[in-house]
Amino acid sequence: MGLLQLFVGLFCAAAAAAFGVDPAVRISVFQEFSPAQGFSGVTQVQGFHDDTRAFLFQGNTIIVHNCERTLQKILESSGQKSEVRLHFQTKGQQTYTEIFPYLLADNQWHKVSVSISASHVALYVDCNKIYERVVAVPLMEIPEETSFWVGQRNSAHGLFKGVMQDVQILVMPQGYITQCPDLNRTCPTCNDFHGLVQKIMELQDILAKTSSKLSLAEEKMKGLDSCYCERTCHVKGVTYREEQTWTDGCKNCTCSNGTVRCEKILCPLLECPDGTTPGYVTGTCCKECQSMCLFSEQTLVEGQRCAVHHPTAGLCQLFECRDRTMHRVASSKDCPQLTCAESDQITLTDRCCRVCRGHDFCEEENICAENSACVNLDAGASCSCKNGFRPLREDSAYCEDIDECAEGRHYCRENTQCVNTAGSFMCICHTGFIRIDDYSCTEHDECASGQHSCDDNALCFNTVGGHSCSCKPGYTGNGTVCRALCDGRCLNGGSCASPNICVCPQGFSGQNCETDRVLYFYLYINTVKVGFLVMCLCAPADIDECRTGRSTCANDTVCFNLDGGYDCRCPHGHNCTGDCVHQAKVKHSGQIWVLDSDRCSVCSCQSGRVLCRRMVCDCDNPTLDLFCCPECDPRLTSQCLHQNGLLTYSSGDTWIDSCQRCQCLQGEVDCWPLSCPPADCDFTLVPEGECCPRCVSDPCQAHTVRNDITKTCEDEHGITRFSGSSWVKHGTDCTLCQCKNGHICCSVDPMCL
Repeated sequence: MGLLQLFVGLFCAAAAAAFGVDPAVRISVFQEFSPAQGFSGVTQVQGFHDDTRAFLFQGNTIIVHNCERTLQKILESSGQKSEVRLHFQTKGQQTYTEIFPYLLADNQWHKVSVSISASHVALYVDCNKIYERVVAVPLMEIPEETSFWVGQRNSAHGLFKGVMQDVQILVMPQGYITQCPDLNRTCPTCNDFHGLVQKIMELQDILAKTSSKLSLAEEKMKGLDSCYCERTCHVKGVTYREEQTWTDGCKNCTCSNGTVRCEKILCPLLECPDGTTPGYVTGTCCKECQSMCLFSEQTLVEGQRCAVHHPTAGLCQLFECRDRTMHRVASSKDCPQLTCAESDQITLTDRCCRVCRGHDFCEEENICAENSACVNLDAGASCSCKNGFRPLREDSAYCEDIDECAEGRHYCRENTQCVNTAGSFMCICHTGFIRIDDYSCTEHDECASGQHSCDDNALCFNTVGGHSCSCKPGYTGNGTVCRALCDGRCLNGGSCASPNICVCPQGFSGQNCETDRVLYFYLYINTVKVGFLVMCLCAPADIDECRTGRSTCANDTVCFNLDGGYDCRCPHGHNCTGDCVHQAKVKHSGQIWVLDSDRCSVCSCQSGRVLCRRMVCDCDNPTLDLFCCPECDPRLTSQCLHQNGLLTYSSGDTWIDSCQRCQCLQGEVDCWPLSCPPADCDFTLVPEGECCPRCVSDPCQAHTVRNDITKTCEDEHGITRFSGSSWVKHGTDCTLCQCKNGHICCSVDPMCL
């Protein structure tokens, strides 16, 4: 169940006349209640125990009985938001709401009691004190002839479905002890003592296991002190020891203090003797002197082949250069049958068999190194350096990164810092500046240009690299969304239309829609099974308008009190005008006027009685006064504003924002996190645009790690790091490394450069 402002089940019960006088008043709400007395949707069911009756509240057509005006809701539970809320007023007529995060709507029975004593409020659930807070001192006055209701007020708001039993109101010290007598004990029972002993034994077992693990860890740490921890380097699956050197393509690399340091190989000038020629050998960077053969005016090096095709006879002979002599190579198998047209068949110079156009030579043999890409040509393969790299030798098999920043080959403009990356570069904005595009940043005034996100009722302040929003006086919010603020808040379902101006629902008036006083008392509740519970106070069922002088009958008529109203009757033999007296002014029978104190209420005089009602709202009328009909204004009443301030939703609509499911409920937005399936793995990340974590195999990509303290890492100084720890890499200022279950993951913070 979500946040519900009005309610499904409704029950009214008269309070005792002595309520508020007797220091030990106790009222059982369901004692005299019978669901057959005009209450639809309420049935008697089996309760938590058999000592008292329990009632199931369900459906949405429950009728209000003898309860015409709600003064103030006291206690409500939101199953959708997992909150218990206590509403109260102070002597200064200020309304407060105290929120206790707790889930009651879990399809289980719970004992719930709220204790109010001066400024102290305590919430007990299942005889456990969940919260105890100090609040503003609530108003505790309760007039005579007061009634109250529980459940839902009408069918237009919310849905309550659940079972309630033993709903009681107590005015006595420590009334919650009536529900939980065990709380009034200073010594534990045998049961309590047995439970305490069991808990102590469990704690002792945990302590013993933890001590054993700590002892084992200390022994391992002592062993590490006597070990020589050599700093090694790991490159492409190979481990190199301290000061060990190796060749990586066209670079000579050394493992130094756990860090790989590489330098470009400078190839010497070759002076090859007769019968040899410079040529590249697979796996080496520089050319070497190789034996050569002269064949058909071609110079071939050791291992190269040449095919001689006889066009007329359709024959081919293949030769290979070995020991400076061309040797004939015997064909071991027939040529494969080609599936392409003859016009797409290509004759090659190094083999007898033809191939189809588009043949993948790179798949046969790829000599291109890490930063070089193999390119298929018509008659063979070639290497080409990737973007951002330059060749280290003529055939582009080995390439090196181009430092665009150092060589001035970047496009970074004003207010940026160039940072070299592998094969490219980045333009990082200076602190206080915002990005315009990939290459430039600026510090501009979004407020003056209108490129801000402030509400129409907010002030925009330009800041370094951005702007901030602050609601105008009389409005409240985060600046992006501002709502009118009314002093003392609008009560009884009223809405704040503009600063200190409340739009009141039918039956309420005044600056803050305060027509009746809110009543308060100690309360004791044992509820609920599922759903949403609210307990509220209502005004007295009937008022004698004739005796209290609240009637509008003129002097020539006689006032007769009726149940829920009154009647102005003309004495026998008299000719009465049917006029009304309203606010010390005479209104003629049939006259219609607008209240001076409420421009949205229309009154009429009918046979001595003044009848007032709210103005009828026709939302299709272009001249409609939105002040009187806020439901026709999309910014107010039951509609809700999306978090971005651009979309509106009607009551009951749902949407997803920032990985939360939100719902509009009578003008209020209630959001709760999306439920995600459990990810049973050590490394998880939340992909961009998604809300739930996914398992990944690469720990350096993970956003969240299930740390295992036994899987440690060794930093460049040989220091053992536990999983989850982080450090700045030696010799750098902006490279941050982190241990993730035995894996070291390092990254450069661009904002640090």
